[in-house]
Amino acid sequence: MVEVVIGIDRVARENGMSLVVTGMKDRRERDPSWIEGVLQRKPAGVILVIADISKLNQHQLRSHNIPFVIVDPEGDPAPDVPAIGSANWMGGFLATRHLIELGHRRIATLAGPFDFLAATARLSGYRAALAGAGIAETPGYSPHGDFSHESGAAEATRLLGRDDRPTAIFAASDMQALGAYEAARTLGLAIPDDLSVVGYDDLQVAKWTGPPLTTVRQPLTEMAEEATRLVLRLRAEPQLKSTRLELATSLIVRGSTAKVAGS
Repeated sequence: MVEVVIGIDRVARENGMSLVVTGMKDRRERDPSWIEGVLQRKPAGVILVIADISKLNQHQLRSHNIPFVIVDPEGDPAPDVPAIGSANWMGGFLATRHLIELGHRRIATLAGPFDFLAATARLSGYRAALAGAGIAETPGYSPHGDFSHESGAAEATRLLGRDDRPTAIFAASDMQALGAYEAARTLGLAIPDDLSVVGYDDLQVAKWTGPPLTTVRQPLTEMAEEATRLVLRLRAEPQLKSTRLELATSLIVRGSTAKVAGS
């Protein structure tokens, strides 16, 4: 993500360092060569983004005195794995409560991968907000995707084709939300008049969409900055114990949400 690279690069430059980006392919097909390149370069530290790290890779980095931190970890890291995350449960809760306050009762969610910690937390926040308002979750209203535009469009198309189609959708990522935009346009539905949409992340593109996307701001740049500072502290203080941090999320209201028709 551009926002993460900006944060890492900013703090690295402040400390007279430069950034090298290494790809790991995707979350289902890890490229084992990444660790070989890292060990050869012997960097000041490693920051992994939306990833996990095997015990073998942890040992390899630690044995070479290379500190590492995970930003927005994929799973639930072991207690000794440094990580920077955000309040995903609260983000899902805030998004859904916003839609409830606008009078929506048929609220669906485009959930993220079922085995992804952040996605599970956002889904739990969605369910907690519904339960707190006395709204029963509708069967089939929480399909899982992969955070992509394509999965958002496909699942939103199915949801909006139902006889009991939702009046609002909370998407677990901005890209899924933009997929919902595409599905709505294809079906002749206007946002927000016919369908309210809330995304998650607050990527730069969110404010440029038509209408601008209401979304949960995950402080990606700040998370990356904190991760970089933590790597540098771990380099200077290898025995540092406080290596976990969770930053707050917030709701950014724009033009993609409105009161439900007739409320």
